[in-house]
Amino acid sequence: MYKRILVATDGSTLSKKAVKDAITLAASLEAGLVALNVVPRYPVSYFEGGATVSPQEVGRIEKDWADRGQAVVDAVCKTAEAAGVKAKAVTVKSDLVAASILTTAKKNKCDLIVMASHGRKGISRILLGSETQQVLTHSGIPVLVLR
Repeated sequence: MYKRILVATDGSTLSKKAVKDAITLAASLEAGLVALNVVPRYPVSYFEGGATVSPQEVGRIEKDWADRGQAVVDAVCKTAEAAGVKAKAVTVKSDLVAASILTTAKKNKCDLIVMASHGRKGISRILLGSETQQVLTHSGIPVLVLR
């Protein structure tokens, strides 16, 4: 059925549930797994009165975020491999999470995307947006959403 599954994770409790289910599904289907963490860029403001941070500090912060993101996907791969699932760890540096998920799925020839959703409704969904909704809207492959 599915040969390669992408699971998007940020290391949160909710995304750990999606990871667990993605590993279980991959094991049952004898599919490969791609574990993805999208690392944000440090927001830099050039407006008057904005806090100034040195380029070295921005670099240090972004490296710390990238290292944490890599640790998250490495842990997923370790768990997957212990379950007999071949896994690949991927981190992408971008502020466009949904687009990064879709691009990574395409690049790695994934035929299913697994991700978690907080299930926000109403005004909180409008204000906070939904990466999951963006993936669902623009994906050409099936998306499994877990809560």
